[in-house]
Amino acid sequence: MKDRYESPFSTRYASDEMQYLFSADKKFKTWRKLWVALARAEMENGLMITKEQVEELEANADNINYDVAQEREKLVRHDVMAHVFAYGEQCPKAKGIIHLGATSCYVGDNTDIIIMRDALNAVRRKLINVIALLAGFSEKYKKIPALAYTHLQPAQLTTVGKRATLWMNEFLMDLEEIEYRISTLKLLGSKGTTGTQASFMELFEGDAQKIKSVEDAIAKEMGFNSVVAVSGQTYSRKIDAQVLATLGGFAQSASKFSNDMRILQNFKEMEEPFEKNQIGSSAMPYKRNPMRSERITALARYVMTDTLNGAFTSATQWFERTLDDSANKRIAVAEGFLAVDSILNILLNICDGLVVYPKVIEQRVQKELPFMATENIMMAAVKKGGDRQELHEKLRAHSIEAAKVVKEQGLENDLIERICADKSFNLSKNEVEGILDPINFVGRSIEQVDEYLNDFIKPLLTKNSEILGENAELSV
Repeated sequence: MKDRYESPFSTRYASDEMQYLFSADKKFKTWRKLWVALARAEMENGLMITKEQVEELEANADNINYDVAQEREKLVRHDVMAHVFAYGEQCPKAKGIIHLGATSCYVGDNTDIIIMRDALNAVRRKLINVIALLAGFSEKYKKIPALAYTHLQPAQLTTVGKRATLWMNEFLMDLEEIEYRISTLKLLGSKGTTGTQASFMELFEGDAQKIKSVEDAIAKEMGFNSVVAVSGQTYSRKIDAQVLATLGGFAQSASKFSNDMRILQNFKEMEEPFEKNQIGSSAMPYKRNPMRSERITALARYVMTDTLNGAFTSATQWFERTLDDSANKRIAVAEGFLAVDSILNILLNICDGLVVYPKVIEQRVQKELPFMATENIMMAAVKKGGDRQELHEKLRAHSIEAAKVVKEQGLENDLIERICADKSFNLSKNEVEGILDPINFVGRSIEQVDEYLNDFIKPLLTKNSEILGENAELSV
């Protein structure tokens, strides 16, 4: 048992993959890759740096002597310079050219961008797999009529599969936003202490083209198309705010899904997976609480709130930079991604084992369908010679009385029996029951599912077929 606080993201929720992306090891190894890229670019653009020095840096890029760095940081109270020193201990030939011309934000900020890109790619991959699972579900259940709801009151019918397209469509919107963020991320580059590149002007004796070439080479080596055009000491903290807003948008969709699932489980129409030995309640053995959906709701609330951190940090940066961003962003950005990763793991788990109860769904439809079918019944009666206005009034009166029977006496809806017994309608029970086939009330739901899957989802899944098939085992 641990005797100090541990983040639930580490012990209960987030994947090893996402935890590693925000680990110290990932950060410091990326620092070294950036130092290698800087040295190589400076060498290629004419500075007195040798191939041997660059190769020495490359050989030790992943072999970090953390003990040396930690001891040095205790002395100098500066993490970047402590790691420059430790790297130099391993690379005596290159010691004098490590971090040449750069400021701390060269490694710090560029690393943050790289990690956010990698984390967004992990989110993208998992989200596509969630969409794929929902697509299969939607296809399977596209023909099962179900009550739709407006104001959480029964409305015209939909189908189980059509409802799933609503969840899918919001996730697709989130995916498009994530892909936009990935495609537009830029490195800070090598901008210097106030973004003017003054130190590089000194190194390259005023040759602006070589300075640009250095940045281009660094961007290419780190997998980016370009660097930001202008900056202060840091990249604009608006980038963090935009990324967190993107995560918050996904959290909104996930929360909507989870709340719908919680309500459907209450209706007993659908359930999230429930293991054989899972305990739903410590006091009530019969309960099957929607704990996974509830966890999504909880984590999504955290992510949506977390977006404010990026917004306030961006809004309160002064001139070329202040340091009140650092402590906040290292928590807000990391935990935003860890929470989203946790939500995605739960979504993968739920969507891979959604349980549907068609008989319950049908029963609930039949209780409400007589009210919904009144207009169709009226039209059928009019075709047989009835008076539309008279029939409308009779339907209104019968509906009120049938509703009283349901609400006040707890009995079954007897509206159809009342209509069949009313000679004004001139309809047999068989005729009325023919009108009451639920499939007649789902509109274009089935066609909409087919069109949506064919036009939007199947092309996406075909394009990303190599990453499909992911699942998630939850630790609790």
